[in-house]
Amino acid sequence: MEQIFFAIATFVSTALGGLLALRFRDRLHLFLGFTAGVILAVIAFDILPEIFDQLKESNIAIQAPMIALVAGFLLFHTIEKLIVMHTSHEGEYATHKHPRIGILSALALSGHSFMDGVGIGLGFQVNNNFGVLIAIAVISHDFADGLNTTSLMLLNHNSVKRSLGFLLLDAVAPVLGVITTNLFQFPPQFTVIYLGFFAGFLLYIAGSDILPEAHSNHPSGLTLTTTYAGVIFIFLVTQLI
Repeated sequence: MEQIFFAIATFVSTALGGLLALRFRDRLHLFLGFTAGVILAVIAFDILPEIFDQLKESNIAIQAPMIALVAGFLLFHTIEKLIVMHTSHEGEYATHKHPRIGILSALALSGHSFMDGVGIGLGFQVNNNFGVLIAIAVISHDFADGLNTTSLMLLNHNSVKRSLGFLLLDAVAPVLGVITTNLFQFPPQFTVIYLGFFAGFLLYIAGSDILPEAHSNHPSGLTLTTTYAGVIFIFLVTQLI
């Protein structure tokens, strides 16, 4: 019962984040700045520490998740550039936006949300207290995941209707992840490699897509401040949990 409650809470948190991004589209650059800060902080204060903690409990060399990180970064970079080259004319390359890039980004974030749900389910398999702590951590940053999904879809010229569809997918993903843990047992080695791979995805999204767009038409100190705010927000959340 507790797992179901926290799964529903992740759905609500993700949906609220995405709807907020839709409501204030005219100030999207501020949300993008905040989103970039959130993503960078999640990598630094959430994903990487988790990788290092799991490495202590396994026989996996640290090179394995770090190779996965680089692979995730380069794979997304390659996919994005291939899509760009096949969907734009050379003269439009620098400024052309591509809905499929937004879709790929949203799918990557939905994959992360699915694994968030898996983390909740596996936490409760250890004990209830551990499961509750993981659930609180997931819910606290799933709000940003929903905001990220909608922002990336709109950034790449997807329609509001399509953006809402992928927001729904992102919101449902952690619920499906919780359900999955009742069907399978995931080895620790898989989790470590996955976390490294996804950290590479996130690093590329934040550094190559979100930050440049946030500052392209609004190079203001306020946008920069929102990036710092995103970093500080996630840092405080990780310290409180």
